[in-house]
Amino acid sequence: MCVGKCSRIVGPCLLALGMLSVAANILLLFPGGTSKYLVEGHISKQAKVMPGVWGGGITVSTSPHTALTGCCLQAFISAVLSKLALLGAAACFVLSGVGLTDGPLCFYNASEHGHAGGKEAQNYLYDRHTWSTCLEPEGIVAWNVVLFSLLLLVSATEMVLASLQILNGCLGGCHWLQRVPHPCALIP
Repeated sequence: MCVGKCSRIVGPCLLALGMLSVAANILLLFPGGTSKYLVEGHISKQAKVMPGVWGGGITVSTSPHTALTGCCLQAFISAVLSKLALLGAAACFVLSGVGLTDGPLCFYNASEHGHAGGKEAQNYLYDRHTWSTCLEPEGIVAWNVVLFSLLLLVSATEMVLASLQILNGCLGGCHWLQRVPHPCALIP
């Protein structure tokens, strides 16, 4: 496997996935394209924590910025940044899964709000009839399901690519080290 070619393929993919993750998480904050619910505090905790921005976005987007050109330091930096990207993507995956399971906050009537499905919040994903219990914001359950599912898919892909980047960084460092003479061989 050519280390440089792999880095040139995986890096841009991670960057594009990071941007997609940020966009999906920002959309979660504005159901129906309005800021009303964010301002009023009627957004789920998992969306407010913004795992797609800091986890699947920023930490993942820093990983591809180190090209592996044979320098040991660059290989080491690439491996470390890729490990951070893996952790960020994993955090995004977990928080998105919890957000998908808990469901969005929505209004049941003019005075009550809570998670989709009410007391049956754990079952709302499997019972589409409970989706209509959310009166406002309109379509919030589908909005939540689509965007958190997208974050799950993106972060799972980021974890695989970050793992490849870690392996790539380690192989790049090892490959370069094989060409360097042993320090003891330099002693006259």
